[in-house]
Amino acid sequence: MAESSTSKPKRKTWIARQFAARPIEMLESPAMRVLSLADRRILDRIEIEHAHHGGADNGKLPITYVDFERFGVHPNAIAPSLRVLEALGFIETTRKGYSGPATMRAPSLYRLTYRPTWNATKKDGDGTHEYIKITTIEQAEGIASCARKAADPRNVAQRGDASPQGRQRDASAKIAHHVLPLEKSASR
Repeated sequence: MAESSTSKPKRKTWIARQFAARPIEMLESPAMRVLSLADRRILDRIEIEHAHHGGADNGKLPITYVDFERFGVHPNAIAPSLRVLEALGFIETTRKGYSGPATMRAPSLYRLTYRPTWNATKKDGDGTHEYIKITTIEQAEGIASCARKAADPRNVAQRGDASPQGRQRDASAKIAHHVLPLEKSASR
């Protein structure tokens, strides 16, 4: 009796569903050990996008901020996490996205450094693995801390002052703008 083409292989290591393997060297690296939950979620979401593209479009993986938010990353954590992942050598932003009217928007494009790029040949190997350059936890923590703080001034200026005092000032200004003076409203 012949086996059908859908039967399971005889190997015990066979996995029935699509998966994303990470090199053990990466999992043990100091850079990986300093990632926050938001950083890991961003990395997971990029790996999922890579899988959705059949593992073939690394370097051209389009992901929007909305995609990250839907995956459970707080909007205020997206940019800092992307900066950390890039500084630690896990990802590369191959094209910076931009917002605007519906016809003018473009998502950012990403590359996982531990996977071959979309145009790689066998000679090129399996990725660039920049995270290997970081050799100590202290070095990784310093790089991650600097990356989290290194916001683009143009983006910060658009949002206004994000400090608690700045938010309180903004809220006070909005309230004062909407309150009518009592003398004028009472005299009518």
